[in-house]
Amino acid sequence: MRSSQRIAFVILGSGLFLTLPARQARIHGEQRGSGGGPSQMEVWAPLPEKGTSFIPPNKPVTKIAALLAKHKGEQTWTETIVSDNLFHGDYISMPPGAKTPRRFHQDNRAFWIVQDGQIRFTIEGQDPFVAARGFLVQVPKRLVYSMETVGDKPSLRFEVTMAHSNTMYPIDETPPPMRGVKFERARVAKAKGAYDEANVPFIDYNQTIAGHPKPKKNPDQFVGDAHDGGYVNVGIANIIRGDPATQPPAREDDLGHFHVTGPEFWFVLEGQIEFKIGSVPIFVADQGDIAYAPAQTWHRVRFAGAGMATRLAIVGYANSHVFQATGDRSGQ
Repeated sequence: MRSSQRIAFVILGSGLFLTLPARQARIHGEQRGSGGGPSQMEVWAPLPEKGTSFIPPNKPVTKIAALLAKHKGEQTWTETIVSDNLFHGDYISMPPGAKTPRRFHQDNRAFWIVQDGQIRFTIEGQDPFVAARGFLVQVPKRLVYSMETVGDKPSLRFEVTMAHSNTMYPIDETPPPMRGVKFERARVAKAKGAYDEANVPFIDYNQTIAGHPKPKKNPDQFVGDAHDGGYVNVGIANIIRGDPATQPPAREDDLGHFHVTGPEFWFVLEGQIEFKIGSVPIFVADQGDIAYAPAQTWHRVRFAGAGMATRLAIVGYANSHVFQATGDRSGQ
């Protein structure tokens, strides 16, 4: 994912592929060379002739203000924002004192952006910590964790897992009842995921905004767990920050890029972000809003507003950006 205006904020979608004959577009496909640097090659990339539609609950933008108004007076609620072939994303409100059971995800990691309130995370192998607004938290596969709202007001988090990721529970925990599901005693491998120098338990993005971020490897990336190799995990989440006053002027002919296999979506961490997604009129998203671009849909993103702006940009695959061809944007 590039730290330029070539990335759009998207709310996770559910596939959104049309079965109509696809028109070919001449574009650049990004590849990583063996030397580690980016290289590009000219290719023919498929695009639906009539464009890609948004399949609910996925939509171009989900406004946090509208969600809060919808659930005014409620302390416990869940709203699915993204549901597609790669990801599932929910906004979840939990009242003071509420606590999840101890649980884990068998095959992939999960991550959260805390939007309001305070959450105590207890993660296997880590000291418990309290995450407030602006915290980014992740847990690798099979690490047992729990969350508890602390303080005197509800907590609000955006939770992202891989599509169809089922939650499992240690044998000494009682699974909550689920409609149509029975929990059976079973055994699984003890092989567990792990943190590393780039994938850390949490990032307090308030420190970055204040000008003194905590150092870590690859500081512009929150999650680096791409759908590559022999194991499928929840993709890549990059932190992209910039000043709208210093970016080049917008060009009408700049379509941005698209992804062939899955969507891209964004969580606005700071300030305002402008999105141009397919035929959707250009719009501006604010802090806490989520934007979504379906697969095979051109999208362009720019910093907006008067101050610094940051988006968390999420895709499933490394080097999956498909750009416009140099001097030729015609379909064949």
